Amino acid sequence: MPRGFPTTPFRRRPLAVLGLALALGGCQSLSAVSAPPPQDPLADAPPVTRGLDAEGLSTLLVAEIAGQRGDYRRATRGYLATAERYQAPELAERATLAARFDEDPALLEEAARRWRSLDPASDAPARLLSSLAVQRGDWTSALEQRLALLDGNEDAELLSFVEGALDAGTPAEPLLQRLRQDSAATGASVDRALSLALLEASAGQTVSARHRLDRLSAEYPQESAVHRIDAALALEMDAPERAAAAARRGLEISPDDARLQLLLARAQIHLGRLDAAEASTDALLEGRGDRPSLRLALARLYLEEAHPQPARRLLLPMLEDDDTPVLAFLLLGSIAEQQGEVDNALLYYRQVPEGDSFLLARLSAARMLIEDDRLVDARTFLRNERLAHPGEASPLTGLEVELLDEAGAHAQADALLDSYLASHPDDARLRYQRAMRAYADGDLAAMERDLRTIFERDPDNANALNALGYTLADENIEGRLEEARRLIDRALELEPNNPAILDSRGWVAYRLGNIEAALPWLERAWAAMPDQEIAAHLIEVLWMAGERERARALTATAVERFSPRPRIDELLERLPALAP
Repeated sequence: MPRGFPTTPFRRRPLAVLGLALALGGCQSLSAVSAPPPQDPLADAPPVTRGLDAEGLSTLLVAEIAGQRGDYRRATRGYLATAERYQAPELAERATLAARFDEDPALLEEAARRWRSLDPASDAPARLLSSLAVQRGDWTSALEQRLALLDGNEDAELLSFVEGALDAGTPAEPLLQRLRQDSAATGASVDRALSLALLEASAGQTVSARHRLDRLSAEYPQESAVHRIDAALALEMDAPERAAAAARRGLEISPDDARLQLLLARAQIHLGRLDAAEASTDALLEGRGDRPSLRLALARLYLEEAHPQPARRLLLPMLEDDDTPVLAFLLLGSIAEQQGEVDNALLYYRQVPEGDSFLLARLSAARMLIEDDRLVDARTFLRNERLAHPGEASPLTGLEVELLDEAGAHAQADALLDSYLASHPDDARLRYQRAMRAYADGDLAAMERDLRTIFERDPDNANALNALGYTLADENIEGRLEEARRLIDRALELEPNNPAILDSRGWVAYRLGNIEAALPWLERAWAAMPDQEIAAHLIEVLWMAGERERARALTATAVERFSPRPRIDELLERLPALAP
């Protein structure tokens, strides 16, 4: 909880706001809200401009009672209204506390902004606003709030903030531009300069980052953070010798810094100095606690550099625990597979329980057996898994069909799918899979039969509705485009923000000859899910709408971004003038 927040729940402070009300109200008392005499002598008096009048006190009391009853939204609104009326930061703070209980981020942000406007000297609302921006992934806004807080003594928080932003996948360029602007005005402390170097490196400006770090290393040789960022940048620039040296210098200053120990281990692994690397990883485990998450992370470092044996040594002790992490089984299975130990790998993969990684493990095991020319064994394995895990029978069957198709055993895949659907006719997932296979084989009638069966049994199956509607539109089947539009519109009612359905809606509008109506749908689809098929649709419609430069620019983007890109290539064959 940010500093400055009251920590006592509403129900334990029933008189807190009454005390605040009396303090704000000066000499007014609770009798001010009692019933007025029949002829009010103050009826024509001017409004109260200082302290609490009856309306203000009433709003405040209602807010307090609402908070006690758990109606935190109403409490927040009441406190905000009174805070606004009397310019009271204490009430805005109280509103923010109430909004935290309501768990509505938008309401909480509104209250925090009001609190900050009434009490700009307090850092608590700014910290909260920064935290809220981080929660919604808006790191640029969070940086604005963070910079408003910082002074020369607090810059140390900035580096950890920037590292968190980059770890979350935030683009570096906007943060770099904003921090450069602020640093030009305020100057750059060590941590601010390190933040700039880190952002420069992440934005691809490695020369500038390296010059900045060289200056910092010479100017602040006793700052371990300088050596830590130096080592991290050296690893990114494929300079492991420099990374190892920088990490060692940092460890001389901060020998227990786990991040520096990890950087040293990474550099040693990259250099192939496995004895030294294992000594470093052992020290990490001993110093930071032998936790499964740390063992897994270290094992993956070895695997990234193609050193399976040290990774296996880290993972094997984890099998002795009752709650062995699923990832340990997957990694050990992968290592055994790479070493040609197919049966050992199979044992590891089979130990992955039902859950998120269950199908991945079975896919890995079956594909491994097929690649080892053991197709019959792979099918036997999957059949046994269906018997052992009846709740996973449908996805396991679909998985086997895909693997048979990959192996060119299409007749066996057909037979398996038909057999399963004969005994499980309501399995929409596998019926949809059979429909898509029929489409790939050019059998549109078979595809349509299965899709219609799905949405006749389940009228709310948006995928089936969209698949049939899109196919009718894409094939441009004469006399059926209006039917396609109706099917897609129904799918859109069920899933109004599904980018695949938005794309279908735009494409059918184009097929119907309404280019102007098609563009907004396709632009929404592209914004939500930029894939090569949607790109091809949008490019074609832009071209036909006369927006040739936009069409060429998007074509260039698609050619650079997607590989393979069959729809883009087909479009370029039809419209060679699109070529960038």
